Amino acid sequence: MIIDGKTRAILALRQFARADRGATAVEFALIALPFFMLLFGILQLGLLFMASTTIESATVTAARQIRTGQLQTTGTNTAAGFKSLVCSNMAWLSTSDCSSNLAVDVRTFGSFGAITSTPPVKNGAIDQTQLQFNSGANCSIVLVRVYYPYTLVAPTFTPGLPDLGSNQKLISFASAFRNENWGSTGNCGAP
Repeated sequence: MIIDGKTRAILALRQFARADRGATAVEFALIALPFFMLLFGILQLGLLFMASTTIESATVTAARQIRTGQLQTTGTNTAAGFKSLVCSNMAWLSTSDCSSNLAVDVRTFGSFGAITSTPPVKNGAIDQTQLQFNSGANCSIVLVRVYYPYTLVAPTFTPGLPDLGSNQKLISFASAFRNENWGSTGNCGAP
């Protein structure tokens, strides 16, 4: 039986379509990239949520010392003292890394409606000149803000956080409260 070129091509295509050697490798190659992207994205978000909730918890714990007047009545009523309180509550982060990277902004306001909060980011870095530390007195309305530059593990996945460049995003937490009336009795004139 003599097979012409056209028939030979058709037979070769049919044989190629039935062949399954190497199919697993090809299927893995098609699925691997989306799978690993999804895996790294999940890991990145998990680490980001862990960092965010740890910073939030540490800040709330340290801010309670401002609210109750404990910070104001001790020798640690400074930005460095407050930063030290926050860093001591973040076990997953080394104290030296926390102390060198954490930025704190504590200020008082006349009313809760007057509070404004804009991240102090300028040219891809935390602008230290925009930060203040004023823990207030009895019954003061205080805004505590904490900023931490978080380095991304998988830099391709950039969640919706302010960008600090070089694979860093800004994690921030803010808490507004009225200081307790720790010097005397009463309710600070609030209902």
